[in-house]
Formats: sequence, C-alpha cells, structure tokens
Amino acid sequence: MDTLRGMRTFVRAVELGSLSAVARELQTTQPTVSKTVAALEQELGVRLLNRSTTHLAPTEQGRRFYERARRVLEEYGEAVADARGLTETPAGLLRVSAPVSIGVLRLNRLVQEFLALYPQIEIELILNDRYVDLVEEGMDAALRLGANLPPNAVARRIALSPRGLVASQAYLRAHPPIDAPQDVLNHNYLRFAWASESVELQGPDGEVQRLQANGRYRINNSLGIRESFLIGAGVGLAPAWLVQDLIDSGELSWVLPQWRASAHEVYLLYPARRYLPLRTRVFLEFLRERLLELPGFFDVENA
Repeated sequence: MDTLRGMRTFVRAVELGSLSAVARELQTTQPTVSKTVAALEQELGVRLLNRSTTHLAPTEQGRRFYERARRVLEEYGEAVADARGLTETPAGLLRVSAPVSIGVLRLNRLVQEFLALYPQIEIELILNDRYVDLVEEGMDAALRLGANLPPNAVARRIALSPRGLVASQAYLRAHPPIDAPQDVLNHNYLRFAWASESVELQGPDGEVQRLQANGRYRINNSLGIRESFLIGAGVGLAPAWLVQDLIDSGELSWVLPQWRASAHEVYLLYPARRYLPLRTRVFLEFLRERLLELPGFFDVENA
C-alpha cells in the first residue's frame, strides 16, 4: 500500500475525529478513507482506531503512532519543500489553540492579518478555555494566559497584561465613591464563575489587601464580564488586554489604579520537537511582534 498516504489519512482522521470529515477534505468517499486506514492497520498489525457509528478515537497504539506519524509527515514535507527549493515559502495548515475571549477579542483579527500576508497558509483556530495538550490534540501552536501550561510543549513568555479593578463611568457616578480597597465591599462585585471570592491587591508601597468581595452575578466568560462593565452592572477585576481599549475611549475607568492584582502572563506555546515547520515559525514571530502593539499588552522586559 501507499504508506505515506495511509499515514496522512490516519493523522487527519485523528485530528478531525471523523472519517467522513477526512473524506470531505480529500474529496473522496468515506468507504475509501475507511479502506485506507484499514490497510494501514493491516500493514502495521495493530488496531489504530476505535470506530462506532457516532464516534472515532485512537487506541493507545493509535495515539502513540499518531504522534510519531505526524512528525514523520512534517519532516517529509520539509524535505520535499527543500528539494523543490520552496523552503522559504511558508505554506500548509496551522492548527492554533487559544482561550475563547482573547481569541475572539484579539487573536481573530491578528490571524486575518497573518493570512493576508501568507496566502499559502491555512489556519484552523480552535477556541477553548479548557486544558489543551498540544501533542494529543494535534495543535501546532497555542496562545495561553497564566503559568498552568500543558506538557510536551515549549513555552515562550512574550507579554504581561496588568490586572486591576474596573467600572464604568456611569456606575461610579451612581454609587458611593471607592477611595480604598475596603470600599469595594459596599459595591456589586462582578467576577468569573470559577474565580475565588478572595481578591488580593497590592498597593504602591507593597501593602497587600485581601478582600472577600461579594456580588450577585458571576459568569464564566471574559467577554460577558466586559459587557457587564459597559452596562454599569458593577465593579470587578479585569486584565488590561480585556478592557484597555474601553478605558482609552473613556467608557470604562480603572478604579484605585494604584492598587493592582497579579498580572496575566501571556505565553506562546508549540510542541517540543526537533524543529518547527516554517509556517509555524513565521506565525509565532508574527504574534510575538503584533500582540505587543495591541492595547493592554506590555513587553516582559519593560513591564
């Protein structure tokens, strides 16, 4: 059989989670894809996929084979490109992972700019707030906030985004003044559904204040928090990447700007491999440069 073709088909089946999806991508039929994978399994002498009418997942042997087969196909692609003299032309598919809110609010626009610069690259942007293992889920790169990083990945800390208390001008005019951290306890505090009620703020002289902030509304999405600030629903803690544009426009204000919570650390991640395809390298470099031009992000060295 054509082993490379079989490997490509199997790898895409794992990544797409469906033989029918692979068939659509390859413009062939589902039975043809199924036969290709079955022939590869027969050649290897192991079962690679567990199939049902509604579900497809790699076996343990299939998962291990996927990780190596994907690297083999990437190296083969690089070798072909080099032989054809195409190494300096970034091309191919990039699968990128990012949290939902920063993906929608900031990354989506940057990806469109990148695609305009590199017409031979395709990007599949997967937005998900859950923990993502880049190797297991077939991701080429990821943007992550915070130090809880997945295994089997190289992480480059590229930016910081300060966090502080935020409210709308209308809310602040209609409610008692906030002159000290403890005054926040007299206000409706907006927070993420999974976040602790305990808020730790550090003042300009290093003083630390811990508040048990209370509020009637919690939501598990940063864009929902952003909208809640805008309509004057309360005061809450937010990273600059989420609200700096609205602060610059005067729609929101930092509350007690001399008091800050720990900053969001921004990381670019990619699987720990011997090399990176050119398309991944240029994408990571593009994000590193462009992200720092957006409101609310600061260079690690200058923060």
